[in-house]
Parts: sequence; structure tokens; C-alpha cells
Amino acid sequence: MRFALIALLLIASAASAEPRGTFRHAHNVGFGAQSSLDPASSGRVLQIIEKIQSRLVRPARDGTPAPDLATHWFTNENGTVWTFHIRDGVQFHDGRPLRAEDVVYSIARVIDPDYGSPARASVRMIETVEATGPLTVRMVLRSTFADFPLQLMDPRLRIIPEGSGDTVGHTGIGTGPFKVKKFDPDGITTLIAYEDYWEGPPQLARIDVIGVPDAQARLQAFLSGQLDMERGIAPVLRRALDKSLRYQLLEIPTGNWMGLSFRNDVPPFDDPRVRLALRLAVDRDEMLQLALDGGGVITCDTPVAPNDQYRAEMACPPDPEGARALLTEAGYPDGLDVRIYVSSLDQSWPVIGAAFQEQAARAGIRVELVSAAADGYWSNVWMKKDAFATSWGERPADQALNEVFHSEAKGNESHFSNPAFDQLLARARSELDFDRRRGLYLEAQQELARTSGTLIPFHVTQLVVLSNRVTHFDPVRNDALRWHLVAVED
Repeated sequence: MRFALIALLLIASAASAEPRGTFRHAHNVGFGAQSSLDPASSGRVLQIIEKIQSRLVRPARDGTPAPDLATHWFTNENGTVWTFHIRDGVQFHDGRPLRAEDVVYSIARVIDPDYGSPARASVRMIETVEATGPLTVRMVLRSTFADFPLQLMDPRLRIIPEGSGDTVGHTGIGTGPFKVKKFDPDGITTLIAYEDYWEGPPQLARIDVIGVPDAQARLQAFLSGQLDMERGIAPVLRRALDKSLRYQLLEIPTGNWMGLSFRNDVPPFDDPRVRLALRLAVDRDEMLQLALDGGGVITCDTPVAPNDQYRAEMACPPDPEGARALLTEAGYPDGLDVRIYVSSLDQSWPVIGAAFQEQAARAGIRVELVSAAADGYWSNVWMKKDAFATSWGERPADQALNEVFHSEAKGNESHFSNPAFDQLLARARSELDFDRRRGLYLEAQQELARTSGTLIPFHVTQLVVLSNRVTHFDPVRNDALRWHLVAVED
């Protein structure tokens, strides 16, 4: 009895402890003036949204769908109708209770083509979404999709209050562990603890998310003690930081990737032979060593993560002579001139550009690198220029393939259009047998390797460095850190 009483007192003490301390980190202001707290918008700032808004479904440690605002779900026999039970007792930051109608509203605006959300590609298979009770939601799909809950793990599919679409961009109201006190994407966005969070009050009293466009400036701010975390640090610093007693260094294998995108709708990249030649010229091992000090997994132009069940393992050794032959066949016997835009938005982009410049020269491809401003890069360069550096966060296989390469996807940055590829994805979604479904996804990735205009040389092992004052920082996966558990020591 005595030990039981002590245990109860300890639990009560922990539960009654007030949030304390401030955690500070930066974001890159990549969307400039378009920066928004609307999770479904083109300018969403995920470094803030991940702390203030919740999903229906989030990734478990093994990548499978786990409950968040939905406690459980089930489907009919052919995988076309899905029913989700919503968590009871959850409240939004403004005190409104979470209801099925909020879920319906949040999903409906994403799938509405008139709204134009880039997240629509991940859930465009939803035909209707409706509330079937105060806390139950039914989604009817256009066709069979056995892996549908995977799509709802998309970090942009957050649940917001019904009717809040016109204001959520600056209020950020959600059900997450922190709420917005002040939103200033160019300066300091202040988040404060939401003590009615359904998983329990946060340990932190406050999080400051500071807008710092330049990667080197972010690192300097961290090293000078102005930040408690810096994500995606330059791999060349790994050894020095790892030896220092002032910092904690985490290496997180991810499905994140970066590379170079060439628009398929403009010459000379509208010729698939030219696109293949650009990619054949690359020595991916060398590029990985230069850009990330080897901290990643070689990838043959597929966006599917190395640990994904649908990943296609392919070989893609450098072949500059094969690239030359393809260019000659395409009408460029004297080689090719290419202009590529890179930016210090990510410290690895200029290195990738320089490595590509040197490697492509071996195949007769003359590369001019143009340095673009970090501030507003995603608005002014990405999808606007003919060739540019790019990067994407981890997504399940179907979502990654559809969102980045489907001919109708809003995020189809390279303007890739391949009816055979689109058809393979459609068939994979409607296939209930796992082995046959996997075969279709593998075939789709092989089609990309033959015809796409996007160089994806590797997937990234993300380096995250923390100050020693940070505790309980345990990323379940790259996009699923439990922020309410993170703490700082004074």
C-alpha cells in the first residue's frame, strides 16, 4: 500500500507540474510572403503546424498508421468505404469541442479542386466525406484503395475547426499541444503550451520558431546559443559536433530526398533521351559523399523511401558514355548547355549543383549554376525555372509517386506527363492483393527511372543537433515527434 501511495503521488505530481522553459528553433522562410498556418495551403509552415494541429492518423514507429484524432477505423470488403471514429473529449485551442463536422470540413476543403491545395494529390481518391454521427466520419473512395489510412498520415492533412478556412492562416487554431500567441514568419513566431491537449499538458511553456532564411546563418545562431535545435546540418560538421560535450547529435534515417528537377515541358528537357542522359551522367556515390559525407542511401530516381514496403531496388551506375550517345541521338552531338538554379536555402544544394556540374561535363553537358535567394525560393524559383534544386519530405510510396509525378498533381514540379505511369498508379491503388499491388508500384518506379526528369540521387539521413538543455526529444519518425514530451533544463 505504501509503495502504491508513493506511485500515485508521483503521478499526481507529474500531472500537476506546470509547463516551463522556452525551446527555440528556426525555419527557412521558404514561402516568403505566402507563409501561412493553413495546413492545406501552398505556403504552409510545417515547422509551426506540426506543433499546433493534429492529424486523424499519424505514423507509428514502424511507419504504419497509428491513431491520433481518430481512435480506430474500418473498411468494407472491397476497400471503397472507410469509417473513422473520432476521439471524444478533444478541444480546439479556442475551446470548441472536436466534432465529426470539423473533420468533414477539413478533408472536404483539401479535396475541393477549386481550393487548389497541394495536399489534394494524396487524397484525390475520396469521392465523398460525411459525418454519420457526432464522432464518426465516413469516406467513400472512387475505387478500391487498401492502403488508404497511409494517405491520412500526410503532415498537411491537419484538422481545423469547421468554417475556419479564412482565418486559420494566421490564427493556426487546432488541437495540438501548442497554440499560437503571435505569428510572424519573418521574425519570431511564439507558441505557448495548450494545457488541455488530449495527451496531457506539454512540458514546455513556450516555443519560439524564428525565421532565418540562410542555412549558414541558422547554424551560426545555433552555435552561438541562440537556438536549441538545428535540423539538416551540413554533414561535414558531424564529427566536430559529435565530439563536443555542448551538443547532442541525432542521426535519423528518413525518406527525405533532395535533387535536381528539369521541367519536361520545355526544350531540351521535353525529350526523354535528354532527361535520361542527364541522370546517366551522375556518379551518385561520389555526390552523396560530397553533399552529405555519405549520410544517406543511394536512390535511382525513385522518391519511395528505402524502408518502404513498396521500394524498388535498382542499380544506376554512372554511364557518361551512354549519356553522350543519347544526346547525339537526340540531336546534340556537340553536347548540351544547361542552367540550373540552386540556393543556400539548403546547405547541400550548392554542393549537389557543383558535383553535377563536374560530373555532367564528362558527358559533354555544360552546366551553369545560378545562385537564387533563399527567401521566397519556393515561390519564385521552384516550378518556375526550367531546372532547379528541390527537396521533399518523407511520404508513403503511393503518395510520393502520385504527388510528385502524376500528370494531374499540383506538386508535379517537373511537369512529368506519362499516361502509362498514371495508369500503373491507378491500378496499384485498386489492387487488394498485396503482392500484385507491390508489383505495380515497382513497375511504376522503373518507368520513372527510364523517363522522368528528376534526379533523385539519394535519400537523406537527417542530422539534428540539439543543445544539451533539451531532454525527451525522441522522434518516432521524421515527421512525428511528440512535441508535448520535449523539455528543456534551466
